[in-house]
Amino acid sequence: MTENVRLQPGDKAPMFALPDADGNVVKLSDYAGRKVIVYFYPAAMTAGCTKQACDFRDNLAELNGAGLDVIGISPDKPEKLAKFRDRDALTFPLLGDPDKKVLTAWGAFGEKKLYGKVVTGVIRSTFVVDEKGDIEVAQYNVRATGHVAKLRRDLAV
Repeated sequence: MTENVRLQPGDKAPMFALPDADGNVVKLSDYAGRKVIVYFYPAAMTAGCTKQACDFRDNLAELNGAGLDVIGISPDKPEKLAKFRDRDALTFPLLGDPDKKVLTAWGAFGEKKLYGKVVTGVIRSTFVVDEKGDIEVAQYNVRATGHVAKLRRDLAV
């Protein structure tokens, strides 16, 4: 297995400008001065990704109350993201990265083990970016279920 880029706490968060579910461009710089959770997931409308997105949705008030915004990023196109958002009443931005450039820059796309085989794909990952645009928390290969609760414990939210 080749080594993927791995961001570490203290690294500068790679900038991005990606379309949301409505085709509007959202930039990481839009969140300057605020903390933001940026999480990467493999595909909208799948079981694990739905569970994870709904966990973020269900905990959004507490996260926002602690000064944390949430952004989800996948390789999906805006049309699919809109269906996902509407079907599951998701109330935070879902961004599409079909060419996987942002996923790759964040170390969230590359080789991973799946059922014992090495495959190339999205590595489920979560980051907390601080007010200055630096990585505060970097977690790779997170689980879809229970991840938001663990993140809340880690962040004392």
